[in-house]
Amino acid sequence: MRRDKKNQQPEKNVSKRDKRKYIEYKQKHKKGDPLPSFSDEVRLNKFISNAGICSRREADVLIAAGVVMVNNKVITELGFKVKPDDEVKYDGETIKSFNKRYVLLNKPKGFYSTLGESKGRKTAVKLVQKACKELLFPVDKLDKDATGLLLFTNDSDLSKKLNHPRFQSKKLYHVELNKPVTKSHLNKLIEGVDLEDGKTKVLSASHVEDGTSREVGVEISSGKKQVLHRMFEAMGMAVVKLDRVRFSGLTKKDLPRGMHRHLTENEISFLKMSK
Repeated sequence: MRRDKKNQQPEKNVSKRDKRKYIEYKQKHKKGDPLPSFSDEVRLNKFISNAGICSRREADVLIAAGVVMVNNKVITELGFKVKPDDEVKYDGETIKSFNKRYVLLNKPKGFYSTLGESKGRKTAVKLVQKACKELLFPVDKLDKDATGLLLFTNDSDLSKKLNHPRFQSKKLYHVELNKPVTKSHLNKLIEGVDLEDGKTKVLSASHVEDGTSREVGVEISSGKKQVLHRMFEAMGMAVVKLDRVRFSGLTKKDLPRGMHRHLTENEISFLKMSK
């Protein structure tokens, strides 16, 4: 790598082997779910949310209250879908069809990527809120102290696809550890590390070109929480710095830390067409 830089849980008294079988069963079951389709029809709550009116959950409340109309007919069905030429009204005012937006941020350290009540904390979404008038949501998460690429969009179909187990979105990280990383450590990452939620492998691992023995580039498709921190911890090391330098083919080229940009049409098409 170049330097450019309330699901049910198993019982506590179950054996480690049984716990792993449980986890593997859940993962196998998930892989059977269909990938999202990119149709023109969208759920009414999603249409309202993407138009910037409110969150999808709040939109469900509005729909149930009977204050949303489609083609001059009151709709209270939460799963109702609208077509591109349908006229949607909320409280008597027409809601304009939303534009799908795709914004890539090079997240600085110290910013939370989660949404919800920020309680005065610095959040990555605030760094992209001026990119467009539509409400944007992060496709996945980066830890507060991690840096690098974070994709925001109001296209929930694409977001679902990029997080789907069958799609396995690839992410490349520049990782700095508190100890030197040996060839044996790199091989172990590729062979697989036993974690509490199952054995996990990386796609590739190598020392960073022109870097120190503590700097490695790791490509992974797993979406498990803090997976790299836990994999290195299992080998007796701690992550000092974590920088995501590539996400699903998107790179940090010409994108300084703390800045954002809109994806090109080619990049959007690539994300939608990739298998």
